[in-house]
Amino acid sequence: MADEQPREGEKETRNPPGGSRPTAGETANFGFQKIPAAEKAAWVRDHFDSIARKYDLLNTLLSFGIHYLWKRKAIRLLGLQAGDRVLDVCGGTGDLSVLAVKKVGPSGLVALYDINRKMLATGKSKSTNRAFRKKIAYVQGDAENIAFGPGTFDAALVGFGIRNLTHPEKGFREMYRVLKPGGRFLCLEFSQPTAPLFRRLYDFYSFRLMPLVGLLFVGSRRPFTYLPESIRTFYSPLELSARLREIGFSPVTCRKLTNGIAVIHLGLKDGS
Repeated sequence: MADEQPREGEKETRNPPGGSRPTAGETANFGFQKIPAAEKAAWVRDHFDSIARKYDLLNTLLSFGIHYLWKRKAIRLLGLQAGDRVLDVCGGTGDLSVLAVKKVGPSGLVALYDINRKMLATGKSKSTNRAFRKKIAYVQGDAENIAFGPGTFDAALVGFGIRNLTHPEKGFREMYRVLKPGGRFLCLEFSQPTAPLFRRLYDFYSFRLMPLVGLLFVGSRRPFTYLPESIRTFYSPLELSARLREIGFSPVTCRKLTNGIAVIHLGLKDGS
């Protein structure tokens, strides 16, 4: 049911996509490719199925471990308190959920929400932070049609996943809907370096070297050509801030990390 609220450690449940179906003839970006919007969810699912077991290792190798620093900073900025109820949208293997569990304690709740079963299963079975992973409520569902009622959560966050939605704004609107008045929102997402020289080096690394790592570890360049392409076709930080304000988050602040390779957007739901 849409208003069901997860209990600590409950089994994952299915939330079949509904209410976010693309219109006939609509297209969506999959990296630089234009594909039928109705097919994007399947393309994304296949993409993450192909890398789920090596996802965390590849993230660490490709970012030189910096992604852990970004995630810890994001959770600090979100300002979680003991007892908070938190929704981690597109949560994947659960790095941000684990950090959130440590903040909210036994009186709080963290629901990890992701459409990809293999990513959820990989996160649940990881040996690191096993005790904290057992306290996460794993829910399989569509981020454009979140299976919780309005005002359920004190905080909602999405880390490096919103680019993969067919309609990112629907995902943001759903996060706004399930937040309590005054609830806190965070989006941690990739962007592009601000320094021109660094950007050129980053582009060379992203489009030339990363696909080679993909070929070596998963036998295909495609999963790691999609990543930099999807970053280039996503909103700029200024555009994303504007979209979030249009949805109703206020104030919205933006913080760039590592010369803009990653960006944290923070917002509040109107408390009135």
